[in-house]
Amino acid sequence: MIWREGVVRRLGRTWPGAAELEVEVTGGASVAAGEPAADAGAPVTSVPAGPVPAGPVPAGTLVRALAYPALVGEPAPGDRVLLSAAALARGLGTGGYAMVVALPDRLPADPAPGPGHLVKARYTPLQTLVLGADEQESEHHEILRDADDLAGLPVVVADLHSALPAVVAGVRAAWNGTTTPRVVYVMTDGGALPAWFSRSLAGLREAGALAGSVTVGQAFGGDLEAVSLHSGLLAARLVLGADVVVVAQGPGNLGTGTRWGFSGTVCGDAVNAVAALGGLAVASLRVSGADPRERHLGVSHHSLTAYGRVALAPADVVVPRFDDALAAALPEGLAARIDDQVAGLVAPVGIHRLVEVPTGGLLEALADSPVALSTMGRGLDADPAAFVAAAVAGVHAARVAGRRVR
Repeated sequence: MIWREGVVRRLGRTWPGAAELEVEVTGGASVAAGEPAADAGAPVTSVPAGPVPAGPVPAGTLVRALAYPALVGEPAPGDRVLLSAAALARGLGTGGYAMVVALPDRLPADPAPGPGHLVKARYTPLQTLVLGADEQESEHHEILRDADDLAGLPVVVADLHSALPAVVAGVRAAWNGTTTPRVVYVMTDGGALPAWFSRSLAGLREAGALAGSVTVGQAFGGDLEAVSLHSGLLAARLVLGADVVVVAQGPGNLGTGTRWGFSGTVCGDAVNAVAALGGLAVASLRVSGADPRERHLGVSHHSLTAYGRVALAPADVVVPRFDDALAAALPEGLAARIDDQVAGLVAPVGIHRLVEVPTGGLLEALADSPVALSTMGRGLDADPAAFVAAAVAGVHAARVAGRRVR
């Protein structure tokens, strides 16, 4: 934990559950003994255009900070704030933020008494009590108490949070029902714990592209809370009425460049959970034609390991069949590389089922996404294969869902 004190200078963007701030660092361990802290009343003359470079974050530095008002209260200009600056100091994390731990001079009022004893982010200083959809005090407890069946519900499993809007675009592009598809996002705890961190989630909800969200494990802040992925999947079907579910971690996946040291291994666990509950697991492949790292070029080793070694139950592995125009825009040999990599996952070599989906019209559907598409800092133009590979999983899930509803 790297602590800093600061003063809120300006308010920035807000979205449901989160508030962006510009904070001037006024104190902390980087301030030498006897050195006065920055003048809290001094005018700010420059604002960083992006993340502050990694370093000690000394007094006088203006940083971007993020507050979750439900936890710390509503910040205002002039408020003194306590910051967690470790990720900022190390140059880590999605977004380049210092995180607001508290407004010590203006603590929020106690929440109104209410039901719920499910603790998320357990035994951390910001542990949060929520009402779980599956706990005894919930109005949904009875429907979930003995629930045990997804009844063939298609569940798209994805490694990166950035796949979510692309999968949703694919679902909506292929949906031929008379009503809007009810897509529900189940957020696991491999990345951000608060769902509020995700601007994509907020934007998709605002646009009506998602019917709701469920946060499971240590994650919190969804429309529904659940203890486990299994109960979260059942809540998505039985409480939120999902036609299609998308399971992915929150923003900020973790990887160490080793075979097993990455948070996306849980994609295999998700496949197993879907199979245990009688759903249809749809494996979305993490694909890139632009990643400079060999282990992520074509199909990432994250997908190959999670689906090839961790998943013990079969899933539909969806592979894009690039149309001529898109194929011409991709790096030479990328499609063949993907096919070679996937061959080890699907029958007759592996346990999974190969599903091939043409990509015609998907670039247009992705370009119409209500939220910006970005993965590992690259947008649709820079790495179209990444988003198309996620979108075809959504296309397949929509077709399966269409057969179910009819």
